[in-house]
Amino acid sequence: MKRSFSFGQLFLVGSGLALVAVTYGLVRLAYGLFLPDVQRDLGLRSDAAGWVSSGASALYCVGAVVGFLFAARVPRVLVAVAALVAGGGAVAMATATGPVAFGMAAVFASAGAGLASPALVQLVARAVPERAQDTAQAVVNSGTGPGLVAAGALALVLLPDWRTAWAWSGVVALVVGVALLAASRGVGSGDRTPAPGRTWFARHRRVLASALLFGTGSAVVWTYGRSVLVDAGAPDVVSVSAWIALGAGGAAVAVTARWTSGLRARTLWTVTAGAVAVAVVTLGTVPQSTPVAIAACAVFGWGYTAATGALIAWTTEIDADRSSAGTSVLFVALVLGQAVGAAAAGGVLAAVGPAGTFVAGAVVTAASAVLAVVGRRAASGAHDRSVAREPTAR
Repeated sequence: MKRSFSFGQLFLVGSGLALVAVTYGLVRLAYGLFLPDVQRDLGLRSDAAGWVSSGASALYCVGAVVGFLFAARVPRVLVAVAALVAGGGAVAMATATGPVAFGMAAVFASAGAGLASPALVQLVARAVPERAQDTAQAVVNSGTGPGLVAAGALALVLLPDWRTAWAWSGVVALVVGVALLAASRGVGSGDRTPAPGRTWFARHRRVLASALLFGTGSAVVWTYGRSVLVDAGAPDVVSVSAWIALGAGGAAVAVTARWTSGLRARTLWTVTAGAVAVAVVTLGTVPQSTPVAIAACAVFGWGYTAATGALIAWTTEIDADRSSAGTSVLFVALVLGQAVGAAAAGGVLAAVGPAGTFVAGAVVTAASAVLAVVGRRAASGAHDRSVAREPTAR
C-alpha cells in the first residue's frame, strides 16, 4: 500500500482527510454535540434547533451541487472556498450573541462540507495512481470519524465553553485549507463533469429512495443524539464520550474495510442501514444506560460511515462511467433526507418525547434497508425472466 504513494500524494491524501474531518466532523456534524450548551446559553428552542439543522442540510446540498458543477474545472478554488465557508461560519457561531445569529452561522458553515467533497474526489483522482484510487478515496472519505473524535475531545476539554470550541474549529478549518492548497499545487483542472441524464435517474431510483430514507431516519441522532443523553441525566463527560464513541465507530470503517469490500453494494447497504436502525432505537429508548448508549453511538458511527461507502459502491456497480457524478447526487439525496428528518424530529419531539421520536427515526432507517432487499429480489426476478425468454444454446 505505502509503495503505491509518493510523499506528495500522501501529503495530499492526508490533507484531504483533514479537510473532511474539519468540514464534516468539527463543523457540520458537531452541531448536535454542542447543542445542549448552546440552547442553555442562547435560549434556542428544540423545534428551532431542528429547523437550523434542516437549513444546514439544505445549504449543504446547495454546496454539493455547486461543487459537482465546478469541481472538474476549478477543484482548488472550491477547496479554498470550502475552508473559508466552514472556518468563517464556525467563527461566526463562536461569536453569535443570539439564537438567530447562531442559527444563520450554523447554516452557512454547513455548506463548506458540500463544497469540499466533490473537489476532493477530483483532486485525488488526478493526483493518485489508478491502482491506488479506491484506497485513497476511501481514506479521504473516512475523515468524518476522526473529525467527530476531535470535536468530542474539544468538548471534553472546553465545555461548557462552546464558544471557544467553535473558534478553534474555525481556525483549524482555515489552516487545513491552506495545507491542502499547498499539497495540491500543480494538480490540473479538466472539463466540466457531465450531469446524469434521465436514464441514469431511472436506473438509480431505488438507491436514491434508499439514500433519502436513510438520511431522514438518521437525522435524529445527528441533531438530538447528545441532547437525549443529557435529558436522561448523563453528565457531560458521559454524553461527550458517547459522541467520541460515535466518531471512533466511524473511524473503525478503515479496520473493517477488508471484510466490507468483499460484499456486494446492496448487501453492504442492508447490513449498515440495519445497524444504524438498531443503534437509533437503542439510543432513544435506553439513554440512561451508559454502556448501552456508548455502544449504540459506536455502532451508529460505524454503520453511517460504512453506508456512505456502500452508496459509492452501489452507484459504481450501476454505472461506473458516472460514479463520481452519481456519488454527488446520492449524497445530496441523503442530506436532503437529513433536512426533512431534522425538521420533522424537532416538530414531534415535544409531542411524543425522545423515545417516540427515535423509534420513528429507526423505522424510517430500517425502511431504507428493506428497500435494498426488495430491490435485489426484484432485479433477480427480472433477470431470471429475461434468461427464461432466451433460446436455449445447442
